[in-house]
Amino acid sequence: MSQSNSGAPSGKQKLLNLTLASVTGLVGCLTLVIVLGAVFLGLWLDSRLGTRPWWTIGLVLGSIPISVVVMLFVVRLAVSKINTKTGRPQTTQPEETDLGDNS
Repeated sequence: MSQSNSGAPSGKQKLLNLTLASVTGLVGCLTLVIVLGAVFLGLWLDSRLGTRPWWTIGLVLGSIPISVVVMLFVVRLAVSKINTKTGRPQTTQPEETDLGDNS
């Protein structure tokens, strides 16, 4: 007896889901590394300069836009690689067609 598994995702869909999960994990880890780096650098600078909370607060607040930019860069890179592997065109602009002589 053979059962058709029509609800199960295809191999291509499984690969896409796995790729999206790995990109999400990568972005999360990069964000964590950037923020923790800012915290430790801020604590070190505060201990050296005697400005207890200010460098830490400033660097953590500054790490937020840096983290967002890195996140966008990684996601755009991953999406472009996914598009090239699946054979989709990378441009989203419609192609121009020759409509004949307009003179």
